[in-house]
Amino acid sequence: MSNEEFAQRVESIRDKLYKTAMLYTGSHSQAIDALDEAIYKALCGHKRLRSEEYFDTWITRILINECYNEMRKNKKLCPIEAVEETATAQEFDSLPLKEAVRHLPKSLKDVIILRYFSGFTLAETAGMLGIPQGTAATRQRKALKLLRLELEEEVNYES
Repeated sequence: MSNEEFAQRVESIRDKLYKTAMLYTGSHSQAIDALDEAIYKALCGHKRLRSEEYFDTWITRILINECYNEMRKNKKLCPIEAVEETATAQEFDSLPLKEAVRHLPKSLKDVIILRYFSGFTLAETAGMLGIPQGTAATRQRKALKLLRLELEEEVNYES
């Protein structure tokens, strides 16, 4: 893959990558920093990518690692501020949903973000996380159950 092809591939999924970084970090500036670093690292190593069909999952895995590096570097998890209008998508509309996802354990949050907010299949999600597909499915079910409970609790509390 040439550098031009790399740039085109990154540009075609940039919004998806940004949304993923935003969900992990909860901060516009941290998301941008993580995304920039992930793209730089991917650019440096893209010639070693064995199969171009896995480009999206490969760069997303790099991004996830960079998000965790950013959060460690900043040593604080800020609540998600209002997402800028340009980054807003229907998935991010509900503040209780954002907060509920942020409160999930890391292993469950990873599966939910990749599956439902980044749009990867269960097999792709399992591959990115380095876990069996059955484990990813179990984590997905568990996370959805926890989210459902938390959101029902929120609705009952407001009523």
